[in-house]
Amino acid sequence: MSRSDKAQTMQQPANDGTTRCGVSAAAIAPPPSQPAATQLRILYDGACPLCLREVRFLGQRDQRRHPGAPRLAFVDINDPAYDPSAHAGIDYRAAMGRIQAIAADGEVLRDVAVFRRAYGLIGLGWLYAPTNWPGVRQLANAAYGLWARWRLRLTGRPSLDELCSDRCRPLP
Repeated sequence: MSRSDKAQTMQQPANDGTTRCGVSAAAIAPPPSQPAATQLRILYDGACPLCLREVRFLGQRDQRRHPGAPRLAFVDINDPAYDPSAHAGIDYRAAMGRIQAIAADGEVLRDVAVFRRAYGLIGLGWLYAPTNWPGVRQLANAAYGLWARWRLRLTGRPSLDELCSDRCRPLP
């Protein structure tokens, strides 16, 4: 598969604000009518190469473990159809600033808690379990905070303020 074919497979926009990041459509659910099996809806930056790699890994692992009933759904916040009201009111700026996810019960997760829950749902919870230990939790969240602060610059993207200049204006 050529590089452009891969890029197209990773970014097939849907009309519901989700993206088919290298996993079948069954692994991605539209938010309002997500299947009962979907336990976590992860908001991600579809223009971030590292984010896409992580989403692809999580989605493929979820598909293998839960064929036909994925536990994870992914929402590309860069999709022009992204609607904060369909995603617990999480606006573009907040979602671009730090990873966020919405659990099936409506709980909003942020930062390392998103990865801890997602990895747990795909059978790899042991990888993130130490990030819930006292002391380690604070260090992991601080390290993630640094990554979140520098992510755009490290991936050669414009600043959050520049990205938000058109998208973050309040509606009249």
